[in-house]
Amino acid sequence: MDRSRLIKLIITFTLLSVSSCGAADWWEDSSLYQIYPRSWKDSNGDGIGDLNGITEKLEYLKEIGITATWLSPIFKSPMSDFGYDISNFYEVDPIFGTLDDFDALIKKAKKIGIKIILDFVPNHSSDECEWFQKSIERKDGYENFYVWENGFDDPKNPGKKLPPSNWVSIFGGKMWTWNEKRQQFYLHQFQAKQPDLNYKNPKVREEMLKVLKFWLDRGVDGFRIDAVPHIFEKVNDDGTYPDEPLSGATSDPDSYDYLTHIYTKDQYETVEVIYEWRAFLNQYQKEHGGETRILLAEAYSPIDVIDQYFGNGTHFGAHIPFNFNLMGLRGSSNARDLERSINSWMEVMWAKHKTANWVLGNHDNSRIATNFGNHKVDLVNVIITALPGATVTYYGEEIGMSNVKTECTEISCDDRDPERTPFQWSDGKSAGFSSSSKTWLPIADDYKKVNVKVERGADRSTLNVFKGLQKLKRSSAYKAFKEDGGWSYSAINDEVFQVIRSSSKEEYRILVNFGEKLEEVGPLINSVNSDEHVMEYFLLTSNSPHRIGEKVNLNNIYLMPFEAVVLRRKIRN
Repeated sequence: MDRSRLIKLIITFTLLSVSSCGAADWWEDSSLYQIYPRSWKDSNGDGIGDLNGITEKLEYLKEIGITATWLSPIFKSPMSDFGYDISNFYEVDPIFGTLDDFDALIKKAKKIGIKIILDFVPNHSSDECEWFQKSIERKDGYENFYVWENGFDDPKNPGKKLPPSNWVSIFGGKMWTWNEKRQQFYLHQFQAKQPDLNYKNPKVREEMLKVLKFWLDRGVDGFRIDAVPHIFEKVNDDGTYPDEPLSGATSDPDSYDYLTHIYTKDQYETVEVIYEWRAFLNQYQKEHGGETRILLAEAYSPIDVIDQYFGNGTHFGAHIPFNFNLMGLRGSSNARDLERSINSWMEVMWAKHKTANWVLGNHDNSRIATNFGNHKVDLVNVIITALPGATVTYYGEEIGMSNVKTECTEISCDDRDPERTPFQWSDGKSAGFSSSSKTWLPIADDYKKVNVKVERGADRSTLNVFKGLQKLKRSSAYKAFKEDGGWSYSAINDEVFQVIRSSSKEEYRILVNFGEKLEEVGPLINSVNSDEHVMEYFLLTSNSPHRIGEKVNLNNIYLMPFEAVVLRRKIRN
């Protein structure tokens, strides 16, 4: 038996055997949705999205079947990195509104049943943060709040200093910047305006627990932890910092890829602090009641490291360490590529922890329509919804938004702007995002046809396919932990991917043709029971020539180019 088939059998058996563990917690098969607040809905006509805009449109999330939404940073910030440079962790930036506006958002979200998750940025602050200014001045309690180091004397330039190590920042250039006032270097894994907090200092860890409690007390349902792998760095026993080895990937010494990051990424102390935060959330729930408050972890790390961030058997970590495996796929990827990407997660995370999640886009990566092509957006949405576990949808993917060509403006000049443009609500002024014709980033040229209003009225639009999938995800046969259910997945051939979901009452087969040719597949079942050979079309994408309710025999089935279908049959007891 080949290895791939063996993996499938092991996974299917595991799924069936763990179903007796009882009902899943809310997050395990949730539908999560990322809102980039600057771009979702502008309520005051300044061309920038805000909290009141989110509150105004919360019912939309309920309409499309979302369980919880996480908001990119809304905290007070100079916006050098658009909110990921926080100057006050306890305040809302005026661009987005006030704490009262936030409280109103929470109140409405709880009323309609949408959970709110905040972006938590623990690795660093803004250099304009009061903590950093106090640390520069060595104020009592803040002397070692950040990572400071003397560096080395420069033999070629007397009186000058060299950085403590050769480390290169993620945004390029040295990871150490000299502060003239303090006469030391400070560490910054990202921008020089984003100094790293010192987690070896217990006072820092205590302060960040206070930040978590502040927002938990205001009613949030969890936190997405930004830049998890970068919280700790390696320090030698003598207090020095070891140079990282050359990667050989580039000759540019200012490029992050110049070095292999064995000392500045995924240190085990980082894993331990994730466990600490999870324990804090568990204790908070024990004391205050209510449903589980969760941690989502952003970690572009190898699967064995992701495994540690989730837990080690005795300690629990992030509930959902994001699975970015599928983000490596592109329009040229086929069903075999998809199967390999899924297997790499399932072999470890499902086999050991019975957990899965699927991410295909966010504010730092190109949109699905740009990566795969507009004609494959529905196919991708069908696949990730068919798989077990949680799904994470970046705003706009449910209507098929694409990257938008942008130019530098007085507000923004970021190479990630194309995937951060305003949400397309309608075919009206500024796509219904703002009453202003001047928005912080440009509106897409295709907004007249790619928008919520238009797609609501088209039966097989990307939006309505998405809504149908989310409704299906909530059905009994789709529950990953259904007591009498099970599922499996496989690449039937190079272009056709299949997922099977079943309970004692229903069976669903999801078939997706990633290829540009007509595909004949089958027979798909080896059974003497003729009832098992016939299914009906239950959900169809726009490329399908069939009708809902039409019957099909699994011994002889054709898929049009780029067609995805969901088939269903009732099971007779």
